[in-house]
Amino acid sequence: MKIKCLPFYQLNLDEFYTSMALRQQVFVVEQNCPYLDADGFDKEAWHLMGWDEEGDLVAYTRLLPKGTSYKDYASLGRVVSSSKVRGKGAGKEIMLASIEWCKKLFPNQKVKISAQVYALDFYKNLGFETVGEEYLEDDIPHMSMILKE
Repeated sequence: MKIKCLPFYQLNLDEFYTSMALRQQVFVVEQNCPYLDADGFDKEAWHLMGWDEEGDLVAYTRLLPKGTSYKDYASLGRVVSSSKVRGKGAGKEIMLASIEWCKKLFPNQKVKISAQVYALDFYKNLGFETVGEEYLEDDIPHMSMILKE
């Protein structure tokens, strides 16, 4: 997978459109969860994209500086992989790249995520630990997680 990480204003229209289409395909259509994806944070974010050999966007995350999603934490979210590559390691690859980019972009900042409960073990295996209680976000059970130092 070819990884590319750009701030919002360096994305070209095709990159932004394709990332929004992937996010909506998975989060809105596949998970049957209507919500406003364009939440105002994309302009503050770095967009980490994973492209396959055929030029298709197959994995994506959004990296946010401290104070955007969480007052005291940098964060990453909108973690998504295409059905084309699910179960083939693309999710782990995009997350490892996301963690490395967070360390470069936001040095000495703790990273917090809002994880869907079904994926807690996936994130735990990447070094995240749960904090707090389970909660509903867009009617899907979530838990907060923080990346261990």
